[in-house]
Amino acid sequence: MRAVRALHAVACVIFIMGWVDAGPSYALEKYGRPLPSMEEPDKAAREAEETLFGGYFLTAAFVSNPTFAARPDNTGLVGLRHMLHLETDLYKQYVTFYTDQNFFSDRNEGWIRLTEWDGTYALTGLIDRWGWRIQYERDAPLDKSGIKQSYADALVTARFQSEQDAPWWRRIFPHQNLTAYAGAGWLFHNSNYFARPDNTGRALFRYVAHADLDLYKNKVVLYGDTNFFTDRGAGNTANPRELDWIVGLALRWRAMEFGVYREQDEPLDRPGLVQKYVAVQLRYAFDVPKRFAKTLGLGK
Repeated sequence: MRAVRALHAVACVIFIMGWVDAGPSYALEKYGRPLPSMEEPDKAAREAEETLFGGYFLTAAFVSNPTFAARPDNTGLVGLRHMLHLETDLYKQYVTFYTDQNFFSDRNEGWIRLTEWDGTYALTGLIDRWGWRIQYERDAPLDKSGIKQSYADALVTARFQSEQDAPWWRRIFPHQNLTAYAGAGWLFHNSNYFARPDNTGRALFRYVAHADLDLYKNKVVLYGDTNFFTDRGAGNTANPRELDWIVGLALRWRAMEFGVYREQDEPLDRPGLVQKYVAVQLRYAFDVPKRFAKTLGLGK
C-alpha cells in the first residue's frame, strides 16, 4: 500500500511539473520558517488572479551528522531529506493555506529508504508588519512502529524590513537588504511533542527569530534562525528549555537555490543530547498558473 501511494504521488508531481512556471514570483516564507524567502524583494506578492498555487521542492544531503536522529524516537542518523512545500492564497495575503511534507532517510541503513515523515498543515497570513499562523504538525516513523509526535500551535510574529523601516540602513548599506521577524507561539494541543532534544518534557510555548541578509541582489543570502521551546511540566513554563538554531548561506540562479547550512538543537536547562548536522541543499521554486485549472475544466 505504501508503494502504491508513493507511485501515485510521483505520477501527480510529474503531471503538475508540465504546468509549472519557474518565474521570478517565488513562494513566500511569510509564516516563520528557518529557510530564507525566495521572493524577489522588488516584486509584489503572488497575485491571486494569476496563480493557482506556489511552492518548492528541496533535497538535502547531511554531509556531516554525528547526532541528528532519523526517526522521532531518536534512532538512526539522517542521511537525506526531501521536502515538498505548497501554498495558495485563500484571501490575498491575509489568509494563506500551506502544507509541508518532509521525508528523511537513515544513513545507517543505506541512505535511500525513507524512515520518517513529518507532515505540516497550516493557515497563515500577513497584516501590515504582523504575521499570524495556526499550524498542525505530525512526525511519524515510516519503516517501523514507534513514537509519533504531533501538535497544533498558534504563532504571531512582527516583521522588519530595512528598505521600509530603517532609512539609515539603506544609506549605509545601499545594496544589502535585511529582513527579519520575531514572535511567540503557543502549542495549545500537544501529543508527545517534546521540550528537549532527548525527548523529555512536553513543549508549551515557542519563541522564534529569523533574519535574512541579502548580500548581492537576492542572489547571495546569509540567513539565521532560532527556535526556543518551553516545558509545560516545568516549574516555570515560560522559561526556554531547548534552543534550535540554524545558520546558512544560499546561492540563487533563477528559480534554483543551492544552500549550505548548519543546525544545532540543544537543551538549555541541563546537560543532555545535542543534535547537530551540516547539510547541502538544492531547492527549486515554482508557481502553477490558474490556466492549469482552466485546462482541466475546473475554472472559468
